[in-house]
Amino acid sequence: MPLRRSGPARRKVATAGTLVSLLSVLALPLALPGSATATDAAKRPAHPDADWMGSTIALHEGVDRAGGIEPQASYGRRGVAGVDVSSHNHKVGWWSLRRSGVRFAYVKATEGTNYTNPYFTQQYRGSYNSGMIHGAYHFALPDHSSGATQARFFANHGGDWSRDGRTLPGALDMEYNPYGATCYGKSAKGMINWIHDFVRTYREEAGRDPVIYTSTNWWKRCTGNSGKFGRSNPLWIPRYGSSVGALPGSWRYHSIWQHTSHGHPVGDRNRFNGSYSRLKVLAYGEDDDD
Repeated sequence: MPLRRSGPARRKVATAGTLVSLLSVLALPLALPGSATATDAAKRPAHPDADWMGSTIALHEGVDRAGGIEPQASYGRRGVAGVDVSSHNHKVGWWSLRRSGVRFAYVKATEGTNYTNPYFTQQYRGSYNSGMIHGAYHFALPDHSSGATQARFFANHGGDWSRDGRTLPGALDMEYNPYGATCYGKSAKGMINWIHDFVRTYREEAGRDPVIYTSTNWWKRCTGNSGKFGRSNPLWIPRYGSSVGALPGSWRYHSIWQHTSHGHPVGDRNRFNGSYSRLKVLAYGEDDDD
């Protein structure tokens, strides 16, 4: 039966209801998709420009000064020389690095799900245009959102891969939490699941298994030294000494070694574990068919 609308009392109720409705309509824009909320603000990285690949490794694990500074003769070592850079390096002189012997570069693209590197275009395209093989990396914040969410964000903001022979698969930077608990409040099982979620989704998005950057100490502490990814994901290991040292999990060899955090003139310095032709194979993706 329809409600009757006559009578003063009902008019007062209707007026009150109208006011409530108007207030609700006025509040709607605050909850529209894509708008900033208090929760979003809380999840936004506080100092992403200070979070680069290995920025927490030296802080927590120390730097062996015997290997902490890039020696002038280092380009004569076995392997292919590379650098990794982020926004704290600003505009990079890629041609100078190319002439000095650097042949590949990884550039920070994203962090969490709210940050993109403002220098990414200059750094990513610049390294490519100078003749280097290049790739992008994501600084993971596992306590901010799911691995799948961050993998999609990364792939859609510079971390995608193309089979051009000059683009390396994206890298997942797993290291100490720069904002709190070392393992981001996750158990070993929870961390393994988060990484698996990222790896699986990135492969769906980009068609490649991502490289995993991590230290042996962090991996043991936060994943229980999981052997889950050793057969599918190339390992990039930081150790600022005279050798790579013990590897984490079930990895039998490393693909990239970050051997110093004080490269000159910019960026951390790395060595690809193989010849330049093998680096091109990693870029092209033929490893997937082996």
